[in-house]
Amino acid sequence: MADKIFRRKLVTYYGWYTAGFGVFLAALAILEKEGIPRAWIGYMFMFSTIVLYAGIGVLSRTSDVSEYYVAGRRVPALFNGAATAADWMSAASFISLAGGLYVMGFDGLAYIIGWTGGYCLVALLIAPYLNKFGQYTIPDFLAARYAGRYGGNVVRVLGVAATVLVSFTYVVAQIYGVGLITSRFTGVDFSVGIFLGLASILVCSFLGGMRAITWTQVAQYIIIIIAYMIPVTWLSVKHTNIPVPQLAYGTALSKLSEREKELNNDLMEQQVRAIFRQRADEYEAKLQALPKSWDEGLTEMQREVDDLKRSNATLIEIKAASRALAAYPKDVAEARRKWAEARNYNLARSEPVVAHEAPFPGKTQEASDAKRNNFLALVLCLMMGTAALPHILVRFYTTPSVREARRSVFWSLFFIMLLYITVPALAVLVKYDIYTSLVGTSFSKLPSWVSYWASIDKLNPLVAITDLNKDGIVQLAEIVMDGDIVVLATPEIAGLPYVISGLVAAGGLAAALSTADGLLLTISNALSHDIYYKTVDPSASTQKRVTISKLLLLVVALVAAYAASLKPGDILSMVGAAFSLASSTLFPALVLGVFWKRANQQGAIAGMLVGFAVCIYYMMCTYPALGGSPLNQWLDIAPISAGVFGVPAGFLAIAVVSLMTAAPGRHTAALVDHIRSP
Repeated sequence: MADKIFRRKLVTYYGWYTAGFGVFLAALAILEKEGIPRAWIGYMFMFSTIVLYAGIGVLSRTSDVSEYYVAGRRVPALFNGAATAADWMSAASFISLAGGLYVMGFDGLAYIIGWTGGYCLVALLIAPYLNKFGQYTIPDFLAARYAGRYGGNVVRVLGVAATVLVSFTYVVAQIYGVGLITSRFTGVDFSVGIFLGLASILVCSFLGGMRAITWTQVAQYIIIIIAYMIPVTWLSVKHTNIPVPQLAYGTALSKLSEREKELNNDLMEQQVRAIFRQRADEYEAKLQALPKSWDEGLTEMQREVDDLKRSNATLIEIKAASRALAAYPKDVAEARRKWAEARNYNLARSEPVVAHEAPFPGKTQEASDAKRNNFLALVLCLMMGTAALPHILVRFYTTPSVREARRSVFWSLFFIMLLYITVPALAVLVKYDIYTSLVGTSFSKLPSWVSYWASIDKLNPLVAITDLNKDGIVQLAEIVMDGDIVVLATPEIAGLPYVISGLVAAGGLAAALSTADGLLLTISNALSHDIYYKTVDPSASTQKRVTISKLLLLVVALVAAYAASLKPGDILSMVGAAFSLASSTLFPALVLGVFWKRANQQGAIAGMLVGFAVCIYYMMCTYPALGGSPLNQWLDIAPISAGVFGVPAGFLAIAVVSLMTAAPGRHTAALVDHIRSP
């Protein structure tokens, strides 16, 4: 009875909350029509939503260990599903997924299939058993399941190390997204935007832990889904007259295919692509002539700067030439790397438009096969990584029973599906809009959103359009657009009122904040509970444990914010690395811990270390940003899918080492029987 009353209250509270948010949105739309400055609307959205989340955090503050770590184990399945969906739909899902599909076409579906399929693995292999185990963290489970010769602390420490590494990589991507959105809609510097968003994260997680985060995430999911659906529905009606984007997807895709054929046959498009081919040939000639070409180029640039100074050229011309000289490769090795990158970039820009729906496009059968293999490898990595992400798995400690945990996974999938089946439609509709509305526009009449987004990051513009063939008309080949802005810029691209832009920004901020909340709490709880309480000071009081967790949360948040301010890479790449690390390090130990009684402590240690080592080794050998080279790839698999090698290595190591050493004791067998019983 008490559970039903609690559930009914939650439905009432969030019903009023949704209605209030609708009224707030309508009020801002009226204010915009009355002439209120756009900047004020952006500030109102940012300020109101952050204050709302902070308010929930204050109201949910607690120092009780059970409430702080697992929300008192009383979250109903429906609401835990919504909270898990918000925790899951990070900046990558909200901001970058549609952008990835926009850029990659069919290949981008790997993210949707992999992330959604991962929840099937969660439901079948892990979530119910963790709930039955009934502790606080993932290292808790690993330490209890693999207790043995060295005690539980060795496996616990390895589990904490994996949890921190995976979650930290992931949280940096979320805070990067917070900075991107906050700077876009408040006008502050990117780094300042990061720390403004961080304040909201800390108020929620610092005061109330999992209890505050859970109820905040439910509120955030409501904003996320409303913010995503309104602009895509508007675009759907605009281009297909169908108000349901999922149903309009086929019609929009057909229209896009026809437009792609037109662009490939356009003479001006072919002219621009010929310019890129010529540039690629020039870089190839330079590469063939090294080291002579590097010497000649350096001499020529130095002479140009000297000539400009002697001829009393303008300061702007002299500065431009000096900057070009400063950017010139420092030595032959750097020249070879930079010119090869430039050649490949121009070659890619010279290619015809690839059909959006074309599966695994490639010039040769070998190239197409390599893309197919990468697609499948990425799907597998994302599925297994999802099933091993600590911040997702700990959510299934919060439900009151195993049955509720299973139902919670169903609701998580349902709420995630609402957004994920809309993402492909959004990517196609935005692409078609740009191909028809922006392409063919005069450079003198470019829409205002182009200059606005181009000015956000001067060093690496998010949008760049250059009139290469000097005809004064925008060709598709002249447009460079970062995928990360597709969703955020959709309202402006579609010509929607600015209030919808503010709504989308609020949705993106909610997505990034909800995931960042969960990740930071997972890191701090693992450090405070598993390292401090379980390893360093087992006699610590409950108050001290919660206080330590809060202090660690603050430290980790500041370090992650600093790392994000360095702009380490695009959001999807950072998130992809986290999934490969999670799958390689934790997935084999978690699955075999439930389903193979013979797996022992030595095997788990070996599996976690070997899986991690193989994953990291492959990334470092093949990822250029880490000093590797694509030439070192195994079976042409990209570094983002390193987990496809790490996971089998982890499983094999656990199996071999477990069989070579003594079987676990009766206590471990009893634990496995307990968690697997209904």
